[in-house]
Amino acid sequence: MKLRIKKPKPRPRPVVAKKKRTPLKKSVLRSAPKHTPSLTKTQLYWKNWGKRAGQQDALAHDISKEGYQKKALNNLWVHHANSQLLATNVHNYEAASRGYVKGYCKAAKLSIPDWMLIPTARSVGVIVSVMNEERTIVKVLEQLNRLPLDELIIIVNGSSDRTLEKVRAHSHALIVHYPDPLGHDVGRSIGAKLSNSDILLFLDGDFVVQAEKLIPFIYDVERGSDLALNNITPYLPQFSRWDSVTVMKRFLNVTLKRPELNANSLTAVPHALSRNALEHIGYSELMVPPKAQVNAILSGLRITAPTSVNVVSVNKVRSHNKGKNNPVARLIIGDHVEALQFAMKLKGERIVFPDIIRKREFLER
Repeated sequence: MKLRIKKPKPRPRPVVAKKKRTPLKKSVLRSAPKHTPSLTKTQLYWKNWGKRAGQQDALAHDISKEGYQKKALNNLWVHHANSQLLATNVHNYEAASRGYVKGYCKAAKLSIPDWMLIPTARSVGVIVSVMNEERTIVKVLEQLNRLPLDELIIIVNGSSDRTLEKVRAHSHALIVHYPDPLGHDVGRSIGAKLSNSDILLFLDGDFVVQAEKLIPFIYDVERGSDLALNNITPYLPQFSRWDSVTVMKRFLNVTLKRPELNANSLTAVPHALSRNALEHIGYSELMVPPKAQVNAILSGLRITAPTSVNVVSVNKVRSHNKGKNNPVARLIIGDHVEALQFAMKLKGERIVFPDIIRKREFLER
């Protein structure tokens, strides 16, 4: 006989009530901290280096009673910011600067601000020309307020929105207000005339540039450059797709035997000028940037393009700068024609390209 083995009945599993997921509110999602890339070993080294330097300076120097603590701390920092930092890697400098601010403020029992220190003891001024930029000007000022600037000059012109009110509310800048539009680049010229700083940094108010990205412009002038241009070359398409303005920029540099500058120009911001450059070029010349660039090149001033800030894709599209043959493009092309005429007036009709083949004097006999 076969034995029948009864299989035990499975025990009923306890029913576990599923917890309902409560969706996060939009406000919570927006306020969540953004992911920041981790530091490399080299950057971590420089951050710790800066932190130790800041702690040491906090024991020897007290900035709590200074009227402008940001500048006072920067004056201490300059002794540590040697040329090897930025020459090696700009990110190493950023890490060292952040570490220094944190180390000093923590040792001095001060709140830790989001300052970005600059590698110069010379005075630095920033000039911003704005018109109807109420959407971006506050964020622009937030970045500039992170720097230990000696001057901040805002030229508000032709604005029909709340740009002027927002500039007044978010900065202690010297504000120059014109109810009517000044026209292209006139605001920069006025700001330069009002400035007294050794190093001048020029920006626009229609797009935000992080404070860290402005350091190389200041540093290059500190090292002896007279004009530190924005290197837009990495953001340009193939030559066959260049617009007429970019071609004119390149043509002007090649004509003056500065092909290494490619299409880089004083027309594009950010850029920085030394006080020496301003005295050689003159305030009024800044109203026509290509003409000022010709003046600088023919005067033998040192011109560099130390870093790249993408202004090609973020440039604000307006009704007067859309299309191939828009009014702004025609204006800038005309500026380059004026610059070439200026060069021919100074150096002759052929500028820097002498005619050594034709014996023209025989025609006059």
